[in-house]
Amino acid sequence: MAETLSAEARFEQEIKGSRFLAIAVCVTSPEDALEWLRAVQVADATHNCWAYKIGGLYRFNDDGEPGGSAGRPILSAIEGQGLDRVVCLVIRWYGGTKLGVGGLVRAYGGTAAECLRLAARDPIVLRKSFRLELGFEFLGPAHALLEQHSAHKRDEQWQPQGVLWHVDVPEDRHASLHTALTDATRGQLIWNDDD
Repeated sequence: MAETLSAEARFEQEIKGSRFLAIAVCVTSPEDALEWLRAVQVADATHNCWAYKIGGLYRFNDDGEPGGSAGRPILSAIEGQGLDRVVCLVIRWYGGTKLGVGGLVRAYGGTAAECLRLAARDPIVLRKSFRLELGFEFLGPAHALLEQHSAHKRDEQWQPQGVLWHVDVPEDRHASLHTALTDATRGQLIWNDDD
């Protein structure tokens, strides 16, 4: 099961006089990742190198370091630890000693990896969404079943004979919730999965 970060993580180290600071957080979209990066990059640092991975989407940036020596190793650190929905920024303040491409790969990748290794994590729970229509007489049992299945109402619309809910539920509880609600309402419901 993939994991993501449950809180911001930071790790700092000095390598041959250069200071490296890694900061990583959970994000849900590339737009969120880029917005976060704009907010936390340090303008007077020598380099702000980063990578993100969100599902099948990923991107990285070497910010002036030799190609492939910074952003790609940061992405490898994210992938190597089985993380998803993560953006990691490694900030470098140059200390006067050149590290060479191999040294940069180790410095950026190692700083990111240690930051992520120390980070608090949460499992990523995949969820399914659906629309549910039911009569007023079934609201009590339906609320109880949603709670038992860790489902959440995202929206509720009142109608003349009942309600229309937009609900999401952990993917592994989708079928059992459908069965339980069908039983509780004696089949008097309309259930439509969102695509």
